[in-house]
Amino acid sequence: MAKKKPYNDCFNTVKPVRDALEVINGKWKLSIIISVGVGNERFTDIQDSIPGISPKVLAKELKELEQHKLIKRIVIEDYPVKIVYKSEEYAATLTPIIYALKEWGINHKKVIVS
Repeated sequence: MAKKKPYNDCFNTVKPVRDALEVINGKWKLSIIISVGVGNERFTDIQDSIPGISPKVLAKELKELEQHKLIKRIVIEDYPVKIVYKSEEYAATLTPIIYALKEWGINHKKVIVS
């Protein structure tokens, strides 16, 4: 049996990491995931919780997160029609990753400042 070449091992690790980063990459996606995850359901509530995000960008990012099955858009047929956003169960799989990145960021700041 042939031994795997080191670059194959690297590629097999980097490829899924890049795939994951494609989903949460960008200036706003993590903020939106966190905002909806902590209970902001209405479009304006999400927008108000994220300083600097425009309505156009928020709408685009919400659609992308919905395509990745992290956010669910719910239309409530009432007068007037009400639209709310909820975290999908699948989004909870990001929680430990987000907290790990938070801790790494805090520790990294200490390393580079000292």
